[in-house]
Amino acid sequence: MDLGNNMNFLVPIFYFIFGGLAVLYYKRKGAPKTPEDVVDNILKDAFKGTEKDSHKEAELVRALYQNENFIKDLSLTAKYKGKTVGYILFTKIKINEEEFLALGPVGVMRRFQKKGVGKSLITQGQQLAKKKGFKGVFVAGDPNLFKKFGYKPASEFGIKAPFEIPDENFMGIELVPGAFEGISGTLEYPQEFLDFMKN
Repeated sequence: MDLGNNMNFLVPIFYFIFGGLAVLYYKRKGAPKTPEDVVDNILKDAFKGTEKDSHKEAELVRALYQNENFIKDLSLTAKYKGKTVGYILFTKIKINEEEFLALGPVGVMRRFQKKGVGKSLITQGQQLAKKKGFKGVFVAGDPNLFKKFGYKPASEFGIKAPFEIPDENFMGIELVPGAFEGISGTLEYPQEFLDFMKN
């Protein structure tokens, strides 16, 4: 999908399909050898020098790959001028047997930030999630960022996080109007997420 400015966007990471040619290409170029390595590099670079500079995001994604709630088609990378520079992951969560999505991590390599890559990852990732039948998304993050995309404190919907977090930092968005109506309580997250939020 061409978003202009030579940005090819939303390339699902298809595991074990790269084949021998891709491996040879990466070896020849000295680049990361697997799709997982590419994502690791993106996230490590994106958070380098910040309070999150601990590689925990990359470790979280690696762990979630093995979880039954991982959705291959919602593990997405973004390219800018031919280079893979951004990543976003949506993972299944639920409340009262209703399935929704958790957004995160999302990251863009530092030299490619403020170029619209992150915005495209979030907005088009959500559009894809909606097409796949998901009705809502929750995120633990910066309200100054996510409110720009229509996120509101989850507490406004009567929904709580299963981990300690300031009210304003745990948000949700209805991909389908009314998706959160009649639902209240605490969301169920994969254990990998819970362990991540404790650290």
